[in-house]
Amino acid sequence: MKNIFLIITLLTAVSATAQDFNKDLASARTAYNAGNLEDARFAMQQMLTDIDLLVGKEILKILPTKMDMRASNPKADNVTANTGLTGVLIHRDYGTADKTANIEIMGNSPLVASINAILSIPFVGNSSDGTQKIIKVQGYKAVLQKTEDTETNKTDYTLQLPLNSTLITFTAKDISEADMVKLANTIPVTEIAKMVQ
Repeated sequence: MKNIFLIITLLTAVSATAQDFNKDLASARTAYNAGNLEDARFAMQQMLTDIDLLVGKEILKILPTKMDMRASNPKADNVTANTGLTGVLIHRDYGTADKTANIEIMGNSPLVASINAILSIPFVGNSSDGTQKIIKVQGYKAVLQKTEDTETNKTDYTLQLPLNSTLITFTAKDISEADMVKLANTIPVTEIAKMVQ
């Protein structure tokens, strides 16, 4: 019964989004034909936002439901889209208590240029104290940052991987570097790259 309710809810959401897209397309055409370019532009921006939301929801479907012993928290899954500064923002949490991880994917991220600069200059990307280095995840360069809590002796990692104008940020708490890289390789980076082109 739960599955049927979930399927009906998802189909309604996809159908509603498609209706919004078609409504925005019709509004853009009407405004353009009337010579009202400002309203046409606004309706087209709404269409792009609708597309970003659909892509974000599709990306959530392909993200791992479990990372090692950390199960995803579907209630915390979130897809939001903004017009202007950033595009779509996709969020998924894993684990509970101290052993947590999360993935955030941001379209049109303003941080991509900075990350690409770090990746293109190896002596900048690899810190002498070992807290930051450049690694490859499924053939894509990424910046891996290590944070140590001196009071608890726990190590956290953040991985930032740019894909054109999209940035994947993967964070995990209380984890070794080897396990962090192993978990990062479970993220379907190639499929995400195709979807955000």
